[in-house]
Amino acid sequence: MKIVILDGYTENPGDLSWSGFEAIGDLTIYDRTPTSLIVERIGDAEAVITNKTPLTADIFEACPGIKYVGILATGYNVVDVSTAREKGIPVTNIPAYGTDAVAQFTFALLLELCHKVGHHSDAVKASKWEKCLDFCFWDFPLIELAGKTMGIIGYGKIGQSVARLAKAFGMTVIAHNPSRTVKNVEYVSFDELLHRSDVISLHCPLLPSTEGIINKDSIAKMKDGVILLNSSRGSLIVEQDVADALNAGKIYAVGVDVVSVEPIKGDNPLLTAKNCIITPHIAWASRESRKRLMDVAVSNLAAFVSGKPQNVVNL
Repeated sequence: MKIVILDGYTENPGDLSWSGFEAIGDLTIYDRTPTSLIVERIGDAEAVITNKTPLTADIFEACPGIKYVGILATGYNVVDVSTAREKGIPVTNIPAYGTDAVAQFTFALLLELCHKVGHHSDAVKASKWEKCLDFCFWDFPLIELAGKTMGIIGYGKIGQSVARLAKAFGMTVIAHNPSRTVKNVEYVSFDELLHRSDVISLHCPLLPSTEGIINKDSIAKMKDGVILLNSSRGSLIVEQDVADALNAGKIYAVGVDVVSVEPIKGDNPLLTAKNCIITPHIAWASRESRKRLMDVAVSNLAAFVSGKPQNVVNL
């Protein structure tokens, strides 16, 4: 079997091994693949592995040898799954590999917003403490989480993991989720969550029904001084509306690991908004998380080869 990995660098910049794929077939790996080279690089490969390189209907038409598509991620919007289904090509993804990593990172954003640890460390190194008249100083309000309410939008595995951490900090947790399959949380309407939450954390998929759910109208229903976190998908929020609310003081602080266009563009309004932390889509990227992703990706292809495909998203 010929296997091609179109954009392997973000999954494995050199600290993991591709040996699992090599054991299955003849493997070719590209760090990145521009759109103009997708067809050429796939060639007559039977198994195509992609992360963010798009596989459109035209690609499938131009590469009739494709028998399998593996996505090195949970989201699969980069692949035309309908065309793949019509052609009998299974498309697999990697579910739940980054649950703990993303939950931990969500709290890294929140704790940084609550304590500005990086800022205060920089201030000490700039001699501000040395010159201080008192034994301590702080430049931002220091926020205690105990007793506050965290509202989680999207209560899947990551949302549940975030809830466990929130409860460990003494927070009250409420959630909004269309399918209420887990019973260990108080489910509320979207509007009630907006009204009650001191911290709002987004962990829902990007769907037509969720695109832009955080906008000027929903922001108006939030508490004054709310903290907003997004480590899910950038387009869940209307970035200009969030920036305006930050600058007006309606939202106290925002921490995002994702934006609507990635890599971020210089005109993104969050870049110049007050009290906004932006990280470059790295919540998923701990080595431990990527190793789990690699193991499942190899297992997915091996299962296909054995005639028992798993984690197929286009059945």
